[in-house]
Amino acid sequence: MKLRAWTREHVLGITVVLSVVSLTLVFGAALQAVPTDPLPKPQPLLDAIPHANAVISLAAIGTILGGVYEIRRGNVDRHRLLMVASFLLFAGFLVLYLYRVAIVGPSAFPGGETVRTFVYLPFLAVHIVLAVACVPFVFYALLVAGTRPVEEIYRTNHRTAGRIAAALWLISFSMGIVIYLMLYHIY
Repeated sequence: MKLRAWTREHVLGITVVLSVVSLTLVFGAALQAVPTDPLPKPQPLLDAIPHANAVISLAAIGTILGGVYEIRRGNVDRHRLLMVASFLLFAGFLVLYLYRVAIVGPSAFPGGETVRTFVYLPFLAVHIVLAVACVPFVFYALLVAGTRPVEEIYRTNHRTAGRIAAALWLISFSMGIVIYLMLYHIY
């Protein structure tokens, strides 16, 4: 119980630490600065990860939308369940993504140079910015919700952080699916 009380008193600081650690791992893996020697490297698994992550992204979009729907209906328990499921899907996506990108690096765009320069890269940049921006809002909303009784949550910034997190998450996951389609199906 003491840990929960301590966490409750330090939500903002914990949010900052978790965000920094998470984003350091993401950028470390994307820049291939994370040691991968001890990791297994089965090619079929590495090849399957982008497709699995597209399915995970679709599922996350569904759980986020479901969570928003349920809270608007006043169903806090179902909202909480769906948002925790969204976070777990996000965590699963991230583990798979980091594993693959740390080993093989970012995927090269297979289309033409003009499309890459004027469509793919700007789209990817916006996706990355939104994905990075949503991280602290997600952690904050989850930490507030996990450390307070429901009645107290309404007196916090959970609603604001949750709305921002959900919007950024939805857009980022949706853009990720478009990027997946561009990398593996369109070009």
